[in-house]
Amino acid sequence: MADSSKPGFQVPPEMRAFAEQSMDQARKAFDSVVMAAQNAASSFEGQTTAAQANVKDVQRKVVSFTEQNVAASFELARKLLAAKDGEELMKVHADYVKSQMQALADQARELSSAATRAATGKAKD
Repeated sequence: MADSSKPGFQVPPEMRAFAEQSMDQARKAFDSVVMAAQNAASSFEGQTTAAQANVKDVQRKVVSFTEQNVAASFELARKLLAAKDGEELMKVHADYVKSQMQALADQARELSSAATRAATGKAKD
């Protein structure tokens, strides 16, 4: 049985106010840490998304360039088969080499730029 004549333990009002204030400050600090963590995660997700988009851009370019180069090779074969003589054959081949050298230079420049964007995580210009 409890003795009702003895007063119970009471926290002085100043100590209660100090404890409540400390709890409020701790809650605010915790909320700030959580907010900073959420912001960091969001920022990281944005960077990851941009990097993934840039890698996909490189992949699309590689596939597109491959298709273009294969199509150019088939066109070369068609023209070579249609050549009437050795002189025309040499001209068709020379034209093909010239156009492919330019195409390959352009493709290399585009791939280099896209790969740089993918590596640095920067968005496409």
